[in-house]
Amino acid sequence: MKKYFLLCLVCCTTLLFSQKPIFSTANTEAVTVYFNSAEITQSTNVNLPAGTSEIIVKNVSNYINEKTVMVGAPSNVTVLSVQFTKDYISEYDKDQNLPELKKVRDSVAWVNKELDKLNNEKSSILKTIEMLDKNQQIAGVNTGLNALELTKIIEYYQKKRTDLSFQHSAILEKEKKLSDRLISLNTKLNFTKQEEEKISKGKLILQVMANEAGNVPFKISYLSGGATWTPFYDLRADNISSPIKMIYKAQIEQNTGIDWKKVKLTLSSGMPSQNNQAPILNQWFLRFGDYNKNRIIAKGQISKNTIQSMDWQMAQKSVAKDFDSQFSSVNSNIIESQLNTSFDIDIPYDIMSNGKQHSVVLTKIQIPARYKYYAVPRLDKESYLLAEVGNYSQYNLLSGEANIIFEGVYVGKTIIDPNQTSDTLNLSMGKDKRVSIKREKIVDKSGTKFFSSNKEQMFTYDITVKNNKKEKINLILKDQYPLSTDSEIKIELIENGGSTVNKDQGFLTWKLELAPNEVKKIRISYKVKSPKDKVIGNL
Repeated sequence: MKKYFLLCLVCCTTLLFSQKPIFSTANTEAVTVYFNSAEITQSTNVNLPAGTSEIIVKNVSNYINEKTVMVGAPSNVTVLSVQFTKDYISEYDKDQNLPELKKVRDSVAWVNKELDKLNNEKSSILKTIEMLDKNQQIAGVNTGLNALELTKIIEYYQKKRTDLSFQHSAILEKEKKLSDRLISLNTKLNFTKQEEEKISKGKLILQVMANEAGNVPFKISYLSGGATWTPFYDLRADNISSPIKMIYKAQIEQNTGIDWKKVKLTLSSGMPSQNNQAPILNQWFLRFGDYNKNRIIAKGQISKNTIQSMDWQMAQKSVAKDFDSQFSSVNSNIIESQLNTSFDIDIPYDIMSNGKQHSVVLTKIQIPARYKYYAVPRLDKESYLLAEVGNYSQYNLLSGEANIIFEGVYVGKTIIDPNQTSDTLNLSMGKDKRVSIKREKIVDKSGTKFFSSNKEQMFTYDITVKNNKKEKINLILKDQYPLSTDSEIKIELIENGGSTVNKDQGFLTWKLELAPNEVKKIRISYKVKSPKDKVIGNL
């Protein structure tokens, strides 16, 4: 009796698990995008029978971290196991509503319809040709035709017969092409489902046990690779008296294998690592470094040299449309923790799985700024506008690129680096050609004198600055004189032009205030003594 009972139990269990699986499609509801992945929340409803069932949940990501999969179900349903696969092929009836199958079936129906049309046209042409051929003997049975009428009948017959023959040949050619296509489509129809199961979106195989039959809702969440986001900014200033208008944006890319349609989006600066092991708290050691900047460099977006020089190398372009009209008004709730910043976006978004960048507006901010001009005419005769932003930590900024629009002109790009060590954030707002700077060598005050064993070289420069703007400006002007680490080379600063001199670095700094149309001229001069038989290569 005991063996009989065990045999029945095994047979019943086998029967339950060998029943036809239930196919269901997951709907994406919410996504939290991190810098290196995404947490996707989906739902599905399944009409379950009482007992044990196998559910095939389609439309899940191709790149699931299986350790992070969580399945929520009502209390009357027990989830026995969860398995992720991209290679599932059911031995039962195929799902006939797959988009790929429908596309092929629609094509087959269209080809058959076109073949019917061609068959009708071909039949009509053949009957017309048959009628013409029968009537070609009209000249032999009707002796009342004169030569002119007979000639016209022959010409008509030849032309019409030739046209119909060409039409018939064209129809046969079209018919062959359509027939070949129909064979190809029917072949594809036999394998489309199998290919869909193998290469399309991932699937979750759920083994569940229901206490009673009914419609059961499931909640599914998991971490997926193939998604990332990058902070990006648009900065606009109307003039040097106005605050900076900042549009805080995110550039999102996703290639998870599923499209996100009308989803609730959250963006986080964190780097998730979810598992089922309870965390252990260790010592927390602070270290110097810039995590966000390193992340951007690692992605290949900005090189180290670019970070140092991008502020000073952007060309001006005109802006075709108003900056404020480029984006609709969008708000996001900013949640800042001790280590991460999250943005809960309050409207649903569509982000397709195509690897393309999708721009999402997070918020708009007006930032008070103090403006000053900066110039180093020895290296670059252009003046650059800098905006100083104090107490910038309140804006929850992350490291990223920024477009600059100043006085309605696109200036270029800059880098926002909120992790710098100073308490003031300096933003480069680009060049301003209306502050003109000229640095020229004064020939009659410069030259070389030779002595018995030494030579003395004198260098004199005039720096002229003019403010062509209609408002007063503040300008930080920098220049330099050479330094020596060789005892045979002696340098003397003759004239510093009223600058602040940094003798350790050889820097000369002026803080100038220029009224509209005001011109200021500064002279600097230095002397270099060295052995006359030696050449200084970088002087």
